[in-house]
Amino acid sequence: SALCMQTKTPNFYKPFIKSFYQQLNYTMHRAFTSAGRLAKNASLSTNTFNPFKMTINSFANRCFSTSGSDIMAHFSNEKFEGNNIASAMKALATADAVCFDVDSTVIQEEGIDVLAASLGKGEEVSAWTMKAMNGDTKFEDALAARLDIIKPSRASILKCLEDHPLQLSPGVDRLVEALAENGTDVYLVSGGFRIMIEPVAKTLCISKSNIVANTIFFDDSTETGEYTGFCRDEPTSADMGKPKAVQMIKNEFGYKTVVMVGDGATDAQAKPPADAFIGFGGVAVRDAVREKACWFVYDFEAMIKVVEKFGKNKK
Repeated sequence: SALCMQTKTPNFYKPFIKSFYQQLNYTMHRAFTSAGRLAKNASLSTNTFNPFKMTINSFANRCFSTSGSDIMAHFSNEKFEGNNIASAMKALATADAVCFDVDSTVIQEEGIDVLAASLGKGEEVSAWTMKAMNGDTKFEDALAARLDIIKPSRASILKCLEDHPLQLSPGVDRLVEALAENGTDVYLVSGGFRIMIEPVAKTLCISKSNIVANTIFFDDSTETGEYTGFCRDEPTSADMGKPKAVQMIKNEFGYKTVVMVGDGATDAQAKPPADAFIGFGGVAVRDAVREKACWFVYDFEAMIKVVEKFGKNKK
């Protein structure tokens, strides 16, 4: 066993023992590689495997994945809400990708409401936003109605972002960083507008290509880029758009486990195809969302701990 290497062993035998463990490492690595997903989690390679330092316990930790119940047991002194918390924690720890809603999740505001307020249409637009987030109207109807009210030019949007920079929700930057370090891809899947989300993605070091959001059309022949409409082909421009977006992401990249995180009814719709839905109530608590969430959180702290301690690439 590996423990034998920690005892006094005659020098004559050490090369043979070392060779044995190197061969064992190679064999186990091939076994995990053939298993596919587990190989990625185990990360057994000759660069990280040290037969002289590896103990039986650490070997077992690499070979057997932690269950959702094991993860929950780590938080025995904390109370959580949700329909399937253990499953959601496990999915988050092992996720290939995590998709975040942006408004009232990644940021502390509804971007379109901030824009509407800057244009003097705040109350009128906020009423439509509330209907959409609570699931009281089809998303495409609310989106079209709000854009018809404000008709934002490119110049007015850029000035709004300059005067009222969108504020990140506390801890979301640390969560995104932890996910990246864990080898988990991060996406922003939003019914908001790409032009307003791209600066948020840049702050969080998320590629523009990992944004699924709505595109506003502008008249480039005008000095201010007047509003001419929006792209209705974007998956997030209509009701049930987020499940379409998640499925599109899964199909394109072959992800096995994807988690959706968000505050609204449209986010809850994303499971399935998302393997878990984590409802976020740090900005607004919506009863319909809390009832459907596998796990409902009020901040990102527990999620950060799950990823940092139990992430798929953790040893």
